Amino acid sequence: MSTSAQRLLEACAFPRAGETVALAVSGGPDSLGLLLLALEAGLSVSVHHVDHHARPASSDDAKAVRAICEGLGVSCVVHDVVVEPGANFEARARAERRRVLPGGSLTGHTMDDLAETVLLNMLRGAGIDGLSPMVNDPTKPLRGVRRHDLHEFVDASNVKALHDETNDDLTFRRNRVRHQLLPLMCDVAERDVVPLLARQADVLYEERAWLDELSVADAELDLNDADCRTLREWSRARLRRWLRVKLRAVDATNDTHPPSAAEVERAMEVVVGDVVATQLSGARRLARRGQHLTLEVGSTTLTSNG
Repeated sequence: MSTSAQRLLEACAFPRAGETVALAVSGGPDSLGLLLLALEAGLSVSVHHVDHHARPASSDDAKAVRAICEGLGVSCVVHDVVVEPGANFEARARAERRRVLPGGSLTGHTMDDLAETVLLNMLRGAGIDGLSPMVNDPTKPLRGVRRHDLHEFVDASNVKALHDETNDDLTFRRNRVRHQLLPLMCDVAERDVVPLLARQADVLYEERAWLDELSVADAELDLNDADCRTLREWSRARLRRWLRVKLRAVDATNDTHPPSAAEVERAMEVVVGDVVATQLSGARRLARRGQHLTLEVGSTTLTSNG
């Protein structure tokens, strides 16, 4: 094993040698680095490549990934999906990948991806969960690895990585964060802010885990069973956190999202009795009848809010 591979593996969070893993490999340097390091770590690997047919070269990419896997003696499965161009392309493509990939597939997200996600979530408006993404996620074993170190490792190998030109397209917000915002932040801070954002995410994740421990009993309390007289005795922070969990919604791409800050504030007004009902995203309506809450979609009352 090379010195560079050993150094990178020390920063990885792979399963134990000999375990079987599925890898999501696009053919770019991040996912190829994931593949090469997984083999160095002694894992039994199967590769899964998703062809979105969103680019003219996508079929060539699938062939290239197959060839790379053949050269490495690794099995490769290509999943064909179609994602139409248009709004929310990234989210819809992510949903399709999630649909076809085996559960628990490992991805090549690095510390730089973690930092970008923190900033993206911050720009959307996020609580403690959104500011501590990927931490302790077993499907992200490279979250402690820097992107430039991973690319240097791949460049030094006998495997040629593919280039996805959409990663340079500044119409995508993540690319603007990557190519414009992060470099500007590093310039203003006069330091590399990626490790700083990663450490912040680690700290927030630990505090989030501690809050979860403190609120086990709260989490077990269903929305329909709660008595507003009891809820009104809670601190605002405690009630806000409980409502963010109980009012989560699933969008069209099957992603789960907490309610916005404005929705939580309106829901708190229902709890304290300032209003009797409020509208929420997803055509939902939170109402108080007597001292109990109901969550409705259209004319249907939702009874499971765990």
